[in-house]
Amino acid sequence: MKTFYRLFLTVAAFLAVAVPASAQDAALTLDERVNAGFSAATGWFVNFIFMSIPGTNFPWIVMWLVIGASVFTIYFAAVQFRFFGHAIGLVKGDYSDPNDAGEVSHFQALATALSGTVGLGNIAGVAVAVGIGGPGATFWMILAGLLGMASKFTECTLGVKYRNEYPDGTVSGGPMYYISKGFDELGLPGGKILAVLFSVFCILGAFGGGNMFQANQAHAAITGITGDYPGYITGFLFAAVVFAVIVGGVKSIAKVTEKIVPFMGIMYVGAALIVLIVNFDMIGWAFGQIFAGAFSSLGIAGGVVGALIQGFKRAAFSNEAGVGSAAIAHSAVKTKEPITEGFVSLLEPLIDTVVICTMTALVIVISQQLIIDADTGNYVMNEAGSAIATVDGNTGVALTAAAFGSAISWFPFVLAIAVILFAFSTMISWSYYGLKAWTYLFGEGKTTELVFKVIFCIFIVIGAAASLGPVIDFSDAAIFAMAVVNIFCLYFLMKVVRVELESYSNRLKAGEIKKFKH
Repeated sequence: MKTFYRLFLTVAAFLAVAVPASAQDAALTLDERVNAGFSAATGWFVNFIFMSIPGTNFPWIVMWLVIGASVFTIYFAAVQFRFFGHAIGLVKGDYSDPNDAGEVSHFQALATALSGTVGLGNIAGVAVAVGIGGPGATFWMILAGLLGMASKFTECTLGVKYRNEYPDGTVSGGPMYYISKGFDELGLPGGKILAVLFSVFCILGAFGGGNMFQANQAHAAITGITGDYPGYITGFLFAAVVFAVIVGGVKSIAKVTEKIVPFMGIMYVGAALIVLIVNFDMIGWAFGQIFAGAFSSLGIAGGVVGALIQGFKRAAFSNEAGVGSAAIAHSAVKTKEPITEGFVSLLEPLIDTVVICTMTALVIVISQQLIIDADTGNYVMNEAGSAIATVDGNTGVALTAAAFGSAISWFPFVLAIAVILFAFSTMISWSYYGLKAWTYLFGEGKTTELVFKVIFCIFIVIGAAASLGPVIDFSDAAIFAMAVVNIFCLYFLMKVVRVELESYSNRLKAGEIKKFKH
């Protein structure tokens, strides 16, 4: 509670700064006063989380995530490749016992976690990465995605192992539970403090990056087609739909995500495949650019290192491997074998980063939106020298739209639908993540849950109606602060996962793990 008392004082400080103290301040809009308050009070925290390693443009938090993923890959002997086939079988339900404790199936847990990571970053973030780091960034993005599979495996196994199972059949799990219970089991100090810290960061991330930012981008996508109108209208509509879904708990969320996520993926990847088919003769050249750009400069600012930084950054920010959020969703799965959900979860970075992000990058490269010098074969930089020049000067989501539009004239409408669906699915997943962190701090109960859900929906309206840049930046920083706590604790707990892995692997080889007929 002391942590929340400090948090209350911080919020009070924000409000104090936001209240106009002079005629000049009164001329500012409410958005501007809130932005000024948040920026003044939290700028140091945001700058610290996203600070670059001295002498480089490489954010230390990205290095933290990539090193963690590499350690887990080595420690578990490339588990993401050795058990990939078994993971597919688990998702199909081949080993699912309907009598196991839990609330959702392996597939529903995977869909819920994916809906929280597959989003605008797959559309706009990849365009930024390729625009700055060139096609070579795609290679490093794929490598980081493959390594991140081991991080997901580790955290989601622990999420199931240390979850709380209640008499009514519901469960609660995630990093806050495996940190506190796991540290106690191993006789390590500080587990409860770290769990509370993680929970605070998770709640802040859920309200901002997992909510307000999504509502804001959804409103922007809609107004791009319909024309401008008040954001609160979009906010109220989204809030009503989101509340109708999340009020039913994780089972309701899972029922929605298991339908939306496959639809989103098929729609987006299908559109990408159409572009690739139309430009079939360019596919070999595009892959050549990706591999060449990964190991040579091709005229890109920063050269190979610049491509590596952008690729790793995009993968880390996209699949959230090591952040710990997915472990909360996977903890609700029906299973008595914690390691099985670790296997299922390792598919997330593969789908999110290796498939969907790579599809976006391929379309951008193959559509030749990036300008190349015909004489040298190198990419032409923009006037500022900060990114590759594009055909119409597009960046971010506009670059992706232009790339798809080169083969599909009506793609802006598909893109708008994709952004809206991505935003909606992200919001309902992050509502569950924030809820579990909330109930960890304040206790389980219908009233406690309802309070959080109402607050969450209020923030949807605020996010759609207002432009609160520093507030969102602070929330994004909180999400990656979750990774600082989570990965630190995973280093101590990964030996628990190895015991589970060796036990299950031996029983699987001995034929003791049976398939179920459904």
